[in-house]
Amino acid sequence: MANIEHLSDANFASFVQGSEKPVLVDFWATWCGPCKMMAPVLDEIAEDYGDKLVVAKVDIDENPNTPSQFGIMGVPTLLLFKNGEVVKQLVGYRPKRDVVSEIEPAL
Repeated sequence: MANIEHLSDANFASFVQGSEKPVLVDFWATWCGPCKMMAPVLDEIAEDYGDKLVVAKVDIDENPNTPSQFGIMGVPTLLLFKNGEVVKQLVGYRPKRDVVSEIEPAL
């Protein structure tokens, strides 16, 4: 099974800054239909790319500070961090092939 990190406002910055691998963060909410569709896509990406990428999730309702810090206006929003900096942003549901084609250049 894929290893997906669950981040909070308290540990987000230290986790993303401290990661040696790029971190793909899914900003999501339990009430969000497209977020539920995105979950299996992210599981597959975590499984397929776990050697070069960390996949993490932030529940925007339980952790409101981090999404506001990055200007997250809708969910799901995926941010790809490399060396602690945002290098890619994807908003809305995307099939796996689209997500992979967007993030692969940064891996």
